[in-house]
Amino acid sequence: MQPDLLPSLLASWPDNLSGLSAFEVGLSGGLDSMVLLSLLVRARRQRPQLQISAVHVHHGLSAVADEWVGHCQAVCAEWGVPLRVVRVLVDRAAPEGVEANARKLRYAAYAQSTAAVLALAHHQDDQSETVLLQLLRGGSVKALAGMPVCRPLAALHLWRPLLSYSRQQLEQYAAAHQLRWVEDDSNADTRYRRNMLRHCVMPLLAQQLPDYRQHIARTAWHMGQASALIDEVVAADLAQGSRGHGFDVASLRALSEVRQGFVLLAWLRQQGVTTVSAERVQEFLRQLRDADAASQPSLVVGGLAVLRYRGELHVLLLRDCKCLPDAVQAFSGESAEQVFPDWGGRLCWSRRGGIAADVLAQGIRLSPRRGGERLPQPVGKKQVKKLLQEAGIPPLLRQQWPLLFGMDGRLLALPGVAVSSDCYDAAGYWPEWLPE
Repeated sequence: MQPDLLPSLLASWPDNLSGLSAFEVGLSGGLDSMVLLSLLVRARRQRPQLQISAVHVHHGLSAVADEWVGHCQAVCAEWGVPLRVVRVLVDRAAPEGVEANARKLRYAAYAQSTAAVLALAHHQDDQSETVLLQLLRGGSVKALAGMPVCRPLAALHLWRPLLSYSRQQLEQYAAAHQLRWVEDDSNADTRYRRNMLRHCVMPLLAQQLPDYRQHIARTAWHMGQASALIDEVVAADLAQGSRGHGFDVASLRALSEVRQGFVLLAWLRQQGVTTVSAERVQEFLRQLRDADAASQPSLVVGGLAVLRYRGELHVLLLRDCKCLPDAVQAFSGESAEQVFPDWGGRLCWSRRGGIAADVLAQGIRLSPRRGGERLPQPVGKKQVKKLLQEAGIPPLLRQQWPLLFGMDGRLLALPGVAVSSDCYDAAGYWPEWLPE
């Protein structure tokens, strides 16, 4: 006879959930979630402090979706479980696919829970499918770790208490307790890759390797351990090399090539760059290692650019500054910092020789480069383009570097690079442009 699952569930209750009482079950109405709800309702009898509720996400993808809602409502009413129903609108034309879009909306609905813990009914077979799917996609170490038993979800703890049980064990439990559930007919559609694995590949594996689920689960555990170790090393490397919003190139290059890749990917994620491939990151790192100090390697991802500037890596939001209107401001003194949000930068001042105070008193105007500008220097006029090159400003940053004009239309300075000799004063103010 199949042993009852409740004692082992109670015995494996995670320590980090032991003081929490409000649990919400993700209830699809299918076999797996009905087993989980049954187990937690029974656990409530032994632990009266438990508050069990459920959430059903209505995706609207099935003609019988309303019947699933009715089933969940009937069972929850019978078992004394509050139920919230969330209706979502799945984008059938979503670039990531219907399944992925439905999952995103489902987890967004879960994240709105007022409970402390959101419990989901993924089991050992689901874990095997997930790991194999990630393997077929060329997934990373973290991806091959599969689904964790516990992880944060917004302000919640997401808990998967059935990961150590097979689908067969859940079926036996459901039969022993005479549970009723609904069947999602889309689960039989082998056009979906997960269903193809479930119905075509896994049965063949089971014939040759009856314990394949345990083997895959063990591999996932090892990958999870490796991923945790990598995260620890990367966190230390990030702390060592981070410089505000930038990252120190010398610190990065001091690491082994393997660590460079992991650290740069992690730092890019912190800066909001999440869609770059590992191959492009490796090529960018190769350029950073091989290029001389005067060269300016860069990595463009969508509307963002990663570039080396003054010994640090920075992420730059690419703007078409030629379309920006001129920004006119009064000069407010060396202690003030003037922020130009449209330009994506700040203008700072220091009194160390620069633009004469009487010139600045008339006001200043920030304007984009339009090509051909020349700035008066002690010996003749020099092209702004040439000054930017000599200052080591990366090409992508040069396109967005503003020019500083006086209210009479004179070009006063290339901020942070050079000041016009026509308005220079040894007691004047030096403008520094700090791109964000």
